[in-house]
Amino acid sequence: MLLSTRFVRLTQSSVRTSQRVYSATAAKDVSGLKTRLEQVIPVKVAEVAQVKKDLGEKVIHHVTVDQAYTGMRDIKSMVWEVSLLDAQEGIRFRGLSIPELQQKLPRAKGGEEPLPEALFWLLLTGEVPTQAQADAVSRDWAQRARLPKHVEQIIDTFPKHMHPMSQFSAAVLALQTESEFAKAYEQGVNKKLYWNYAYEDAMNLLANLPLIAARIYRNVYHGGKQIPFNSSLDWSANYADMLGFSGKGNVFKDLMRLYLVIHADHEGGNVSAHTTHLVGSALSDPYLSFSAGLNGLAGPLHGLANQEVLRFLKGLQQELKGQNLNNQAFADYCRKILNEGRVIPGYGHAVLRKTDPRYTAQREFALKHLPNDPLFKLVSQLYEVVPDVLLAAGKAKNPWPNVDAHSGCLLTHYNLVEENYYTVMFGVSRALGVLAQYVWSRALGFPLERPKSMTTEEIKNNKKWL
Repeated sequence: MLLSTRFVRLTQSSVRTSQRVYSATAAKDVSGLKTRLEQVIPVKVAEVAQVKKDLGEKVIHHVTVDQAYTGMRDIKSMVWEVSLLDAQEGIRFRGLSIPELQQKLPRAKGGEEPLPEALFWLLLTGEVPTQAQADAVSRDWAQRARLPKHVEQIIDTFPKHMHPMSQFSAAVLALQTESEFAKAYEQGVNKKLYWNYAYEDAMNLLANLPLIAARIYRNVYHGGKQIPFNSSLDWSANYADMLGFSGKGNVFKDLMRLYLVIHADHEGGNVSAHTTHLVGSALSDPYLSFSAGLNGLAGPLHGLANQEVLRFLKGLQQELKGQNLNNQAFADYCRKILNEGRVIPGYGHAVLRKTDPRYTAQREFALKHLPNDPLFKLVSQLYEVVPDVLLAAGKAKNPWPNVDAHSGCLLTHYNLVEENYYTVMFGVSRALGVLAQYVWSRALGFPLERPKSMTTEEIKNNKKWL
């Protein structure tokens, strides 16, 4: 029997089962997203079952000793449904590139950039939502946005010198008291319903992340003077306003929407995504899993790179102050950095072999809204210089700029200058992708992740290659 025929029959059977098993899950639905998701899940479950049955013994990759020693680079060993990173095309969210997202996803009224709410619908269902569906998710998140008092109190007691990312991760852990998944698991819920409670946690956590992140920002940089949540605004606009940037108008809100969309996911192998996935595979709830992912995102080789770029730019400006800032001066400075054993942050990527499309999207925003900004001109000039320097030095397989090379200059233009905070914004965005995948991991019944490790002695003496 052909795979497609078996798939159709298995799908029909799964849909009938889902109508019995999942019928109770739509009771809380506000946006219609859960209703659509419960229709999509059984189809995907059937597809995965058929793929495992027909292709389960196929070899999709080989693993070398070198890969085992170099961070498991490029090993194909996990399934991540919501996005895929291509070395030449860049990131695709459910098959759509960033330019396609900007063209197809619904926008806020009066806005020019896509709504993250619309992206989340796409990540969960695989379908581009209508404007009404995206707006419904905005209303749903607004209804769920209520921080418990104990979370506010914990955030307010953090010392101001504590890094914002440490505060962010700890605050998410404090919010874990609200986990529907943890409560349901403790009560012995059927594993076929795991996705339902994962969905509720994901929606509640996403709704409250801007409140947590904004509270941290206002405490650390503005004396604890908080700005109230406005239930009439979309997710990004609320976040921008609670940070204190309502006076920057719609352009800053559009920048926030762009930022939150393009940082949302980058397939499953990066540290924050893989960590969230790994911890979730132990059936740790979304709060525990995402907090763990944030701790990975806080590393200087991952999400912390955006603040390192801005510091690099400021250092360059300071050292070359008063000099003729031509390409030769920049090239000499970059070579000096490399000769000192340091790196040029914002350039290179573990997978990409071209300019990051997320960099390009930000550059296009800057060309439209701040073409004469001095820091943007500096970033543009470095774009002309750094790749050649890196290639000549043999320092990078990919000498092209990544997303971190550009975001700092945009935020600085609108006076969001506290670079230690930038990774918190990255974390708010990254939640969209990793929590969408968490829901799917539970829906598809992914098991505990447990790769096999080896010792150096075993590798040296293994008879397979001796």
